[in-house]
Amino acid sequence: MSWDQYETWEAAECAWDQRAEIAAKKKPLRRLKTLPLMPGVTPETAKGLKWKSLKYMVAYDKDRKILKHFLKHPLRYSLRFIRSFVKKKSYRREGDFFLYGLKSVKEFERRWKKDLLVVGFSYCQKPFECPSKRFTDQCVRDPENRVCQQCPIGKVLHALPKESIPLIIPTVHYIGEKIFEYVHANPDREVLFLITACEMTLKMFGDYGHMAGVKGIGVRLDGRICNTMRAFELSEKGIKPGLTVFTPKTEKRVLDLVRLMREGASS
Repeated sequence: MSWDQYETWEAAECAWDQRAEIAAKKKPLRRLKTLPLMPGVTPETAKGLKWKSLKYMVAYDKDRKILKHFLKHPLRYSLRFIRSFVKKKSYRREGDFFLYGLKSVKEFERRWKKDLLVVGFSYCQKPFECPSKRFTDQCVRDPENRVCQQCPIGKVLHALPKESIPLIIPTVHYIGEKIFEYVHANPDREVLFLITACEMTLKMFGDYGHMAGVKGIGVRLDGRICNTMRAFELSEKGIKPGLTVFTPKTEKRVLDLVRLMREGASS
């Protein structure tokens, strides 16, 4: 289905949900409820988390791609990073929304239309049955595929306004490289993002968004999240047997934000 073929958001969402319900009856996805939920970041991992993130970013910067972007404006990026790094937190929090460089979600709502909007989803959120496979930046989001019809990523991607740039994120270096590319390719526009990730990732890498000069919202995922550095490092290599998910409340909040953007794009 195409979201554009419906005159109202309510009609489009109702049609999507009906198709998802039919697909679930014919080919149900493996659901999170069959797996135990993970606790939050362990106290041991939380100690010195900023330093651990810095060490990780430098050590695993394959082919020095992030470094090459950094060296285009080393003084600017160094000052921004230091200012953010010395603060206790790199974000403001409103429930499952982590705000970077924004005072409120309302500010995001005001900015998105004039900024370059990047919307990204953690690969960990993909269904186990994903036709594009999980550890990849690919997403077919085929409205005729029964897996895609039940996937919350597919629903959001189909509902997004065409002005946005959708991404599937396999690693933090991947999204870091993409953000730098958009920043350098669009010197006259600011980059705004809406990205899903586990809480540990949102806490670890906010300083790098500030360094790049981008603003946005990180959406906290639940389920089989990474809560230790070892689990995170394995996940970054595609070793992720669990599934991360929106909570129902957070999914609604994301969709409400997408609806506001979509309806704003047509006004």
